[in-house]
Amino acid sequence: MEHQHSDAVNAPLRITSKTRDVGGIETYRALPDKKQRLIGPWCFLDHLGPTVFNDTVDKLAISPHPHIGLQTFTWMLEGEILHRDSLGFQQVIRPQQVNLMTAGHGISHSEDSHGDKKEVHLAQLWIVLPNDKRNMPPRFDHYPDLPKWQADGADFTLLIGDYQNHSSPVLCLLPMVGMDIMSKHATRIPLSLNPKYEYGLFVLTGEMTIEGERFAANELAYIGIQNAESLTIELSDNAQILFLGGEPLNEKILMWWNFIGRSKEEIQQAITDWNAGSERFGKVVNDERTPLVSPLMP
Repeated sequence: MEHQHSDAVNAPLRITSKTRDVGGIETYRALPDKKQRLIGPWCFLDHLGPTVFNDTVDKLAISPHPHIGLQTFTWMLEGEILHRDSLGFQQVIRPQQVNLMTAGHGISHSEDSHGDKKEVHLAQLWIVLPNDKRNMPPRFDHYPDLPKWQADGADFTLLIGDYQNHSSPVLCLLPMVGMDIMSKHATRIPLSLNPKYEYGLFVLTGEMTIEGERFAANELAYIGIQNAESLTIELSDNAQILFLGGEPLNEKILMWWNFIGRSKEEIQQAITDWNAGSERFGKVVNDERTPLVSPLMP
């Protein structure tokens, strides 16, 4: 008997972001969460802003700091940020662009407000590097042009991976997808699902309804692997969401500060190397600020 796909989806798991201060900006962190640490290889999700700079918050400023074992993925919504790193790249990221930094064995970078825009709004995510690539040489890629289309009363931007007949140019090392969906007016949208993927839908602005459950800004709806090929969501007026998915990683990872490893020894070595000023992480070009110090592991 042929196996039938159904379009019924189990009730999503609700994750409410915790607030943090990142570089002087109020930030909402949805991943990692004790209810759900990963969505495919997506392991970290920060939503910064929308913040309008004023007398108390005059800019974003994040001093040089290191990474290993991951990719930082920045999706810019409003304002401009200057990325500088130890490979010598200096890149301004503007709205509707992606910066992808692959840390590999080790890299350091800094991020600062740029230009005279009075606001900043962005999502920064991390992607776990697969075990066989976690020690690859570091690299940096900037993507000013991404696939965009309109359907079902919404604007779609494919950030990474493949969706229907669209393919993103962003370097993709694992089976995964990332997409931005924005609606000016309330609408219903059928989304295609890959039966091998787990998914998370994060509300940047407005409201989203899935299977009768309403999600507000800075809430994440997690949907595990379903025997379903589509999912219908409803968006409110002026809603914007991130649609994230991927095959479950099925690798045990450790996360400490800005490092991702597979063992305590590996992370301990990275902490020691960074705090000792090792050449492993290089020096961020044209940034004379004192680098951040890594906290020690308990």
